[in-house]
Amino acid sequence: MAKSCDVSICRMATMWETMRVQHEGQSRIVAILRDNLDLSQSPKETSEHHHERTIQLLAIVQDWHMQFCKLIDHQKEYIKALNNWLRLNLIPIESSLKEKVSSPPRIETPPIQRLILAWLEKLEKLPDEIARSAINNFAHVIDTIMQHQLDEMKLKEKCEETRKELAKKQRQFEDWYHKYMQRRTPEELEPTRTDDNPSNDAVAERQLMVEAVKTKLEEEEEAYRRLCIQVREKSLVSLKTRLPELFRAMTGIAFACSKMYGELRAITVSRNPNHSS
Repeated sequence: MAKSCDVSICRMATMWETMRVQHEGQSRIVAILRDNLDLSQSPKETSEHHHERTIQLLAIVQDWHMQFCKLIDHQKEYIKALNNWLRLNLIPIESSLKEKVSSPPRIETPPIQRLILAWLEKLEKLPDEIARSAINNFAHVIDTIMQHQLDEMKLKEKCEETRKELAKKQRQFEDWYHKYMQRRTPEELEPTRTDDNPSNDAVAERQLMVEAVKTKLEEEEEAYRRLCIQVREKSLVSLKTRLPELFRAMTGIAFACSKMYGELRAITVSRNPNHSS
């Protein structure tokens, strides 16, 4: 058991040190991106492909949060269980039955006990809540961006529907107007006729219906253009803010874990001078 723990500690120390280096590199990258990203470098509107990648990113970050929590929690549960097992099986409990006691029991202290107790204490002091919150907050940011993109795409679909409606109204008006002009008498076609002719009112009324749809489309398209800009701006601001926070938190927890396992490795070496890491 002791040898297995020693190997596990060495491997965990190596893993967390590697993660610390990687997260520090990621922190530098997002700092550069924060200072250099601007709207001119982003697409003008959200495409289906872009939205699908955002959904995929959200799923990955949510899974990252779940797996990180499981990693930390399972470590704590494992060491707690190991410590309890040691207390129950390797450290004799003094019996109160005098008839079974021939001499005072000798309380053994297994060499691994000091390591397990130190491991448990250090795990309880890990600042993992900061990292948990940072990943979870980033997931919420991606979810919000996804919802903004969805609103934008729905408004685009609405514009497309109104554009089709306008094309349909225009065709209907043109067909009606062509037939209407063919039915008009020579007297009705005279240019001297006044504008208050009922026939002119019919044309104006139908033209007004077409213009109403055209105005509706223009308003929706303008709202869509504004929303596209807002989605880009909100997404950019959120990413510039949250990405550095995320990787600062991950660098911090990786550093804390690397330091913890380095100290635990030192205990294994002091417990076993011949131990090789």
